[in-house]
Amino acid sequence: MGKKILIVSTSPRKGGNSETLAKEFAKGAKEAGHSVEMVCLWDKVIRFCSGCLVCQKTKRCVIHDDADVIAQKMLAAEVVVFATPVYFYGMSGQMKTMLDRSNPCYSSDYAFRDIYLLATAADEQKDAMDGAVNGLQGWIDCFEKAKLKGVVRAVGVGNVGDIEGNPALREACELGRAL
Repeated sequence: MGKKILIVSTSPRKGGNSETLAKEFAKGAKEAGHSVEMVCLWDKVIRFCSGCLVCQKTKRCVIHDDADVIAQKMLAAEVVVFATPVYFYGMSGQMKTMLDRSNPCYSSDYAFRDIYLLATAADEQKDAMDGAVNGLQGWIDCFEKAKLKGVVRAVGVGNVGDIEGNPALREACELGRAL
């Protein structure tokens, strides 16, 4: 029986490079027999966390928008994969907001153990993604049963479609297949 995988594509651009990378990961995971759901944030309504911490008691967010639904999906997934473009050497604002809004997971019996990051950047240097990796690691550090299992770094991809032919696509597919 395969694992239950949730992929959260955080790009604000429909069909962007990080979404393309996420689709390749999904393809590999499906080929390996896993159950895969992909959620794209570009068409979702996600408000900022209000910091009320009610979720720590109720295990649900008081803001009833798409982030609340996605956080509940995260709880049930065994593997959570985040795909993000790198902006100013960090994760997208959409990804950071979604991580903040996943606060109900902290006090819940979450199923996720393995976390993956798929990152794309216009920069040609792989260390351009270090800020995004470190930011996600800070979130993971709050969940003692979870760990960062893998990172795919696609460099030199700024405009939509630049990722075509990039070796990171094959790497993402293989990582999904190896779950």
